[in-house]
Amino acid sequence: MIRLPLRFAGVLALAALSLSVFQAAAQQNLPAAPSALDVPAAPAPAAPPVVPVFPKPDPANFTAASPSKETVNAYLQASWGYDDSRIWEVWSIEKTPAEGVSRITVLLADKSGKQKPAVMDFFALPDGKHILALNDILPFGEQPFKEAREIARLRADGPYRGSASKDLEIVEFADFQCPHCKDAQANMDKLAVDFPKARIVFQSFPLESIHAQAARAAAYGLCVAKQGGSDAFFTYAAAVFDGQEGLSTADGSTLTLNSAVVKAGLDPAKIAACAATPASADAIKSLEKLAEDLNISKTPTLVINGRQVSATTPYETIKEIVLYQAKLDRVAAQ
Repeated sequence: MIRLPLRFAGVLALAALSLSVFQAAAQQNLPAAPSALDVPAAPAPAAPPVVPVFPKPDPANFTAASPSKETVNAYLQASWGYDDSRIWEVWSIEKTPAEGVSRITVLLADKSGKQKPAVMDFFALPDGKHILALNDILPFGEQPFKEAREIARLRADGPYRGSASKDLEIVEFADFQCPHCKDAQANMDKLAVDFPKARIVFQSFPLESIHAQAARAAAYGLCVAKQGGSDAFFTYAAAVFDGQEGLSTADGSTLTLNSAVVKAGLDPAKIAACAATPASADAIKSLEKLAEDLNISKTPTLVINGRQVSATTPYETIKEIVLYQAKLDRVAAQ
């Protein structure tokens, strides 16, 4: 058994166990003089997958008053249920020297049996609403994403594609100067096509400490959306990402942003004046506060009805998660 650390948020919480893919190259030896009586040997049948069987948990390992095993299982189902290949067993819920803090151990494997089972540990905190996994304090409970979903529904007010309804809301937190955010736009375009009933929101989150022009690009974007609407904004955003290298300097940023504004059909002088106002600066601070309140520190991050996922996750996995979260929330996805 391998013991691994655990992160349940939009990083390792959403990463399925890797399933190795093996391709066998068949070699065929041809006889020198083929005969009508020669019949190729039938290929050996593939061995059926051996589903791992976990050892039976010892009741003596469940010494903590809370959380219950049922609550932990509900949490894991909400977090991991999108992946049909994943299986687990709650192995222990133990008291710790810290009052009200419980240590939870989970055995995790995949149904193919190709991966060795892993042992993962995390700590449930006294409020019953959070866990500690490595350096992260993360939401916990039978509906771990409910609170974040409500925060996003109330405060994620960026330009959007798709439905006006917030029943299925996918909020993208992105920084115009972030290379990974640029790469993630292919996934965002696919989501817009595959989920027309979703509201897909672009929420600027400029990481000013590492990207000197990100806040300026975000302010321009806010003003483009204000003056031209969501359609103009997404034209602007695509142009900025396409010309992202130009944001490396202040002068290059001016040329790149003005060009993007023109492509959006608006006046660069008016957008620049709007972006320079105290109101725009306050709006940027509000965007940063929303990310802070949702415990988002990296871009690009998606918030899918409250559930965090990296926007650079392979698209098929993101799609599975969107479908599963919609099922959990009993809303239409497509």
